[in-house]
Amino acid sequence: MGARVLDLPELTLILGGAASGKSVFAEGLVVQSGRARVYLATAQSFDDEMRAKVSRHQTMRGEGWRTIEAPLDLVPALAEAHRDEVVLLDCATMWLSNHMLADGDLAKAEAALIRALTDCVAPVVVVSNEVGLSVVPENALARRFREAQGRLNQRLAAEASLVVNVIAGLPQVLKGTLS
Repeated sequence: MGARVLDLPELTLILGGAASGKSVFAEGLVVQSGRARVYLATAQSFDDEMRAKVSRHQTMRGEGWRTIEAPLDLVPALAEAHRDEVVLLDCATMWLSNHMLADGDLAKAEAALIRALTDCVAPVVVVSNEVGLSVVPENALARRFREAQGRLNQRLAAEASLVVNVIAGLPQVLKGTLS
């Protein structure tokens, strides 16, 4: 008897704090889908620490992933996905940070992302940080980021059929069911 295949909805959102296990959990869902795997990477490696983190994630993920690096424009990659694939977007938080640091039009970028996610023919699993559980940041940029991330997470959760919060590696389903 083979491993159980997970039937993923069109859009899944995996939330969690930093180092909560959300990426590992999301990768597991993608693998369990039995579909060809696409990793949509939004991180940019500007220093040795980030390069090491990206390398660790690649090693942990292992073989069998087609990786597309898209720190800002996710629309083409989502439009090119095939019906027999599953896309893991890791992560919406880095994507948002990239846009804020580039001083981009966040409302336009967010609207384009939501449209691309809903138009994508492959199931998409989005990883995003929950940033609203900590103290109010002391500087204006951090407060602006926290508010923007909260709004983005709410929009993603509204569109997603499955929303899971991961705390200490433990998944808690907030919306939908894991089947």
